[in-house]
Amino acid sequence: MKKILFVFLLSLASITYAVPVSPESAPHPIPADAAPSWETQVDQMDVKAVGVGYLGTDDFLTFLDEAEGSGSEKTGFSLFVADPVAFVGQSGIAFAILFILIGGLALNLTPCVLPMIPINLAIIGAGAQAGSKRRGFALGAVYGLGMALVYGLLGLAVVLSGSRFGTIQSSPWFSLSIAVIFAVLALAMFDVFHIDFSSFQSTGGTSKKTGRFGLAFSMGAVAALLAGACVAPVVIAVLLLATNLYGLHPAAGLSLPFLLGLGMALPWPFAGAGLSFLPKPGAWMVRVKYALGALIVLFALYYAQLGIRGFSSKAPAQSDGSHLVIDGATNDGFAKALADARADGVPVLIDFGASWCKNCEVMEATTFKNKTVIERLAGYRFIRYNAENPNAPKTKAVLETFSVQGLPTYVVLGE
Repeated sequence: MKKILFVFLLSLASITYAVPVSPESAPHPIPADAAPSWETQVDQMDVKAVGVGYLGTDDFLTFLDEAEGSGSEKTGFSLFVADPVAFVGQSGIAFAILFILIGGLALNLTPCVLPMIPINLAIIGAGAQAGSKRRGFALGAVYGLGMALVYGLLGLAVVLSGSRFGTIQSSPWFSLSIAVIFAVLALAMFDVFHIDFSSFQSTGGTSKKTGRFGLAFSMGAVAALLAGACVAPVVIAVLLLATNLYGLHPAAGLSLPFLLGLGMALPWPFAGAGLSFLPKPGAWMVRVKYALGALIVLFALYYAQLGIRGFSSKAPAQSDGSHLVIDGATNDGFAKALADARADGVPVLIDFGASWCKNCEVMEATTFKNKTVIERLAGYRFIRYNAENPNAPKTKAVLETFSVQGLPTYVVLGE
């Protein structure tokens, strides 16, 4: 009897364990969206390096060296452009102000501003005629005031509204606006329509003509905008520092962009006061004018094609197997990609870009196609982050976390 009971219980046990498990009670793999949020993942990682703007092959490899700790440490102006907040922590706000002033002064030498210098000198040099250097100084100061106010107002807009100059600068509307300005200047250079710059000068005698303050102010504002189109990384660095400083010292944060314009304005009052006369007209000046006109036409064509290409329909970047593409509108897969990289013990390279970003397109066609760069990136979890609409809530949250002010921006994360 005991033997029969034992066999019965054993059979019952086997039947019990053979009962199929219901789908509700079956184990499931952890879905991707169940991973910790991307914010949590980022909090557990360190930012190793940040790069902004177009980087050639050598510069990008140097950027990766710095991220891996094998490159030479950035100091001075290079550190200020790459990480202005770190620069202030290392060197103090006084040196930051000095670099901002120097950077503003250097904006006068950019290719976007150089062709305009003869025109601007004709305008602000008017007051130097008939010995009126005081008026020349005043015209130069008003011209500089136009520069300083443009950057000051730009700083107010960016810092207070949370917008990004880099995305504005990459906009096709911005490129077309710059193209139109250059086209108008070029037509004037080729005498398609006439701007009589001699009318801005004082001719002496009984019929004095004087420089116009309104025109000087307007040309200063235009020069500041054109310079910003050429040196976006410097402008972005100043705006980034202003944004970060604003929370601690609002007045200081809002004043930094104005200081950039002030640096650009510094030489112009003295140029106005020091010009006792402009070169006399002649055939050589006509040739110089036409040469400058040709240069301005090239700039107009360059920015026009950037604007047209920006408006053309173009799909966001897609993965080719070497990288993962994250749609900033949803951030789907972003947390999992960071979690997987941490689990595998590999660093992460996030390339922030958009289909309308001209430098992003150039990077894709040149630097990221380089064999050496491809080999180096094999050791990274390479993520392309599409920020098509920087003001979309989910995109904006990521951009603010990484202090992205312009596109493209490259961030290396590690532990």
